[in-house]
Amino acid sequence: MIASHRWVNIDTGEHDGDFNMRYDLQLVEKFQNERVPGFDSTPVLRFYRWRPYCISLGKNQSGSDIDVDMAKRDGIDVVKRPTGGKAVLHAEEFTYSVVMQTAGLSVQDTYNSISGALVEGLRTLGADLELAKSSADFQKLFHDPTAIPCFSTSAVYEVEYHGKKLVGSAQHRFGDVLLQHGSILIGNYHKRIVNYLALDENMKARTRNDLDGHTVTLNEILRRSLEVESVGEAVKIGFEKVFGAEFQALTALAVE
Repeated sequence: MIASHRWVNIDTGEHDGDFNMRYDLQLVEKFQNERVPGFDSTPVLRFYRWRPYCISLGKNQSGSDIDVDMAKRDGIDVVKRPTGGKAVLHAEEFTYSVVMQTAGLSVQDTYNSISGALVEGLRTLGADLELAKSSADFQKLFHDPTAIPCFSTSAVYEVEYHGKKLVGSAQHRFGDVLLQHGSILIGNYHKRIVNYLALDENMKARTRNDLDGHTVTLNEILRRSLEVESVGEAVKIGFEKVFGAEFQALTALAVE
């Protein structure tokens, strides 16, 4: 666990993919330069959503994995993330990001702590969640076209429900500052990413089956529809428990 008490919580609401990724990167920059009035190098927990819906690609992922023209015809953005991983269709979800100093801890240590906070928080909604104990063979899956979507596979310490993935997260280090962001699935729209994969119909069918078998949503787990505000409050509770976070709200931070 990373010992820290004073945190800042920012909810930027709904924006397009370019804004959302630039905002996370500018948080990193301002955090590094300690130029943000009100919190300086205090850890940040940001909440956000996507309008229009958006496909984000991992920073090392090929844009040829996605039929960008089809996505745009359907009003869906396509953007690159500054973090790794595979493609995500951001739609019926709650998105979080964390920007903080690494405190000398490894990627695995910080990933575990942040995922643990998500588990603790989402459990307050009634979701019996756990952390994945092992990872898929990503080296093998790198050349498997059915693994293009992020939610088709799990990594160690990702948040699961009975072996199915609920949260997809990715982390990148900028010197001694980390950015981790991720998607908490609320509804099933993320599965429509299959429609935009640059695959033949047989491969799309396989990928669709993988997503059906490997993902779960909060609405399915809780058997009720959730408001995004309740998810945000739950996540904050988790960070209070795991990190000892005492939140200060910050609503204004300009993105250039």
